Amino acid sequence: MFRGIFDTTIDPKGRTSLPAKFREVLVETFGDERFFVTNSYPMALGNGEQCSGLLIFPYKEWFQFEEKFMGSKGLTLAQRNNIMYTIISPAVECSADKLGRIMVPPSLRKVAALEREIVFVGALKKAEIWSRQEWDKVRAQARKDFPVDTEAVADLGL
Repeated sequence: MFRGIFDTTIDPKGRTSLPAKFREVLVETFGDERFFVTNSYPMALGNGEQCSGLLIFPYKEWFQFEEKFMGSKGLTLAQRNNIMYTIISPAVECSADKLGRIMVPPSLRKVAALEREIVFVGALKKAEIWSRQEWDKVRAQARKDFPVDTEAVADLGL
């Protein structure tokens, strides 16, 4: 599973390094060094703003997601189109080179506002890429909205 938060940079051509820990997880846990990068869903911040990063799906997990999407019955046509155009259509198959570098396409960099300082975030079966500025906003909102004193959180042992 993907765990950890890794600060790094991305150059103007979209080159960055996938954290070594994430490369290990891809091969050891998911059995393939290939992965898909795509937009994340827009996240609402408490002040009415929205932001989004990128998602990294291990190769096989991506195809499971597509199958689940194609078989979903609870989505309206508008919801299906929104997911299709936001998440599925822009997805790009990737793999890191021998030095761990990846290329993030311009269209994905633009939507996620990736300019210089970026953050890789582990999210169990997926990983995320955020601009440092957007990540700081998301993390602040998550702290503000953290579900304190709930039975569900207590059941997790927190």
